[in-house]
Amino acid sequence: MIAPSAELRTPEVETGEGPPPITTARPRGGFRAVWRTARAPLAVLAVFVLGVIVVVLLAPAAKSNTYLDPAGTDAEGTKALADILGDRGYHVTSVYSPAAALGAIGSPSGGPAVTLVITRPDLLTAAQREQLAHADADLFLVEPGAVSLATLAPAISVTDQDAPFGSPVDPGCAIAGARLAGSADTGLITYHGPGYATGCYRVDGNPSLVRYVRAGRAITILGSGSLMGNGLLAEDGNAALALNLLNAHRVIVWLTPEPTIARPHPPATSGEQSGPALIPGAAWLVALQLGVALALAAVWRARRFGPLISEQLPVVVRASETVEGHARLYQSRRARDRAAQALRDDMLGRIRPALGLAGDAPADAVAGGLASRSRHSREQILAIVYGPTPGSDADLVRLAADLDELEREVRSQ
Repeated sequence: MIAPSAELRTPEVETGEGPPPITTARPRGGFRAVWRTARAPLAVLAVFVLGVIVVVLLAPAAKSNTYLDPAGTDAEGTKALADILGDRGYHVTSVYSPAAALGAIGSPSGGPAVTLVITRPDLLTAAQREQLAHADADLFLVEPGAVSLATLAPAISVTDQDAPFGSPVDPGCAIAGARLAGSADTGLITYHGPGYATGCYRVDGNPSLVRYVRAGRAITILGSGSLMGNGLLAEDGNAALALNLLNAHRVIVWLTPEPTIARPHPPATSGEQSGPALIPGAAWLVALQLGVALALAAVWRARRFGPLISEQLPVVVRASETVEGHARLYQSRRARDRAAQALRDDMLGRIRPALGLAGDAPADAVAGGLASRSRHSREQILAIVYGPTPGSDADLVRLAADLDELEREVRSQ
């Protein structure tokens, strides 16, 4: 094989006056060079930060259910009612999760001694409603829908989900607390129950307040919670009705479900959620921003395919340098086949004009022409010029020597 030198020599400028003196170049660029190197990563980082900011700004804020919250001081809160109950000796415990409600109720004690108020039970999951249905407490359900009633009060059904609401309604029933309170702002949802259930405050013939006792536990269903809110509590008999309905036990556990805990409607299937369904939507937006940034970086750094542009080299590189470079590449990749083919093709390219042969002359014609001017036989020439690939570096060196000797013999004739 062509023996490369121990180290590559620096190309020299052929000026006829020898190599130029070695000078130390002053580093150029400074801040500009650093900026050219760092601007690409900084651009990708800026796109990522901008995407995160946009996601944070567009992501919906976590909602909190303040409707009929005992801590709420707005028109929909029930802090006024909770304060009145507290002044009358009732202990109101405000909770926001079913687990906390069950913990506040405690273990069974032989009979309900607690009133469990659940506002908007449709916000609970089916499993949570099932747990609360077996709680050792009287239930007070505010605005339950058909989904909640199927678990918490299966004897009651919804007749009208959007009953008229506005003017006060007379009780018209045998519940003492309702008769003492008088007219109140009820409506919104009306229900239908069995004969043992008592219905009050009828709207279009259907009650919006239902109470019945089953298995020693009283269940009260109120179709509208607005009368308990701070805004309407002082109107008509709203305050009296709320206090009379909640006076059964001194301990009141008030559950205000959070929308983030449960979904309004049960899932279509009972199977567990898959992994992607558990990932928040904002996380997908961040992943999308990362994907866009990665795609932009890939397009920016991708190889540009197109025609080669020729330009004048600043120096003339010696042929020996090119040969040594090719030899090093062949040696590093053990490409003896390509090196041998390059040696044979170069020799034939130089010798064919001397033999009067064209570039596409067949092997027999080339071997015959070489044999007529050499001491080698046709078989030996075919083995040298068109033979197999050398099996070792030594065989490749021997082939190079044979090709040089054959070329010298032909040219000397």
